[in-house]
Amino acid sequence: MGRFNGKSVIVTGSSNGIGAATALQFAKEGAQVTITGRKVENLEKLHGEMVKSGTPASNIHIVVGDITNVDVQKKIIEETVSKFGKLDILVNNAGAAFGDDKYQGTSSPDSMNLLEKNLDLNLKSVMNITNIAKPHLIATKGEVVNISSIASLNFGALWHSYYCIAKAALDQLTRAQALELIAQEVRVNSVNPGIVATNFLAATGIPDEASKKIYDYVATQRKAFPADRVGVPDDIANVILFLADRKASYYIVGQCLVADGGSSIVMGMHLIDMKAAFSQ
Repeated sequence: MGRFNGKSVIVTGSSNGIGAATALQFAKEGAQVTITGRKVENLEKLHGEMVKSGTPASNIHIVVGDITNVDVQKKIIEETVSKFGKLDILVNNAGAAFGDDKYQGTSSPDSMNLLEKNLDLNLKSVMNITNIAKPHLIATKGEVVNISSIASLNFGALWHSYYCIAKAALDQLTRAQALELIAQEVRVNSVNPGIVATNFLAATGIPDEASKKIYDYVATQRKAFPADRVGVPDDIANVILFLADRKASYYIVGQCLVADGGSSIVMGMHLIDMKAAFSQ
């Protein structure tokens, strides 16, 4: 029997990458899983992988749509509860970065539109779908796991300034939600991944071949990865399931758990030749 046997789970943004890996792991652990995203072909492929892994088709539900649309958010919650009878775990994984192609940061002439796009997906959709799910989560004393990023931490990234802003706001939302909901015995936490080899770059408009070259190059920068490699989706899925497992993580509430192979503890510092600095 899996540790999530009989649990009803929603994983947003589960068409690929971290979301797909997370949904597959939950299914393997006995959960009933709603998978969501905009690309029906990707969701159907994931459905097939879940069934192939031994998950009954009756334990899987697909909802296709744009997570920033309130009607889609309602549909995800309502159909999940209708099919599985309850909601135990909500994983707010859907997210993406929107910027301009000149990497002008907040100086972009389209700055307000870009900021809104990033906030709509990475912050507002999380806040709203969690509010819609709230009564169902309270009924089951459930779990919420938001997926943020180390982009929310104390460093700048001109190439995706708006994404960093949105994810920093998401971290604060996680803390606010945790304080509000723990009185009803609902836990809220966040996972903040580092660089993970997914289709994240492709989703920003970078062609697949170019995305692969970027990830391959990043993987050669060993000083930036104390764990000695770029992350893979299962690395983050493992942490998500840990936070969703009340028995394993009961005393963790309102925390933003970094999973980045150690990148954030050397960030910036690895660019400095300290030997040369100390020889001055």
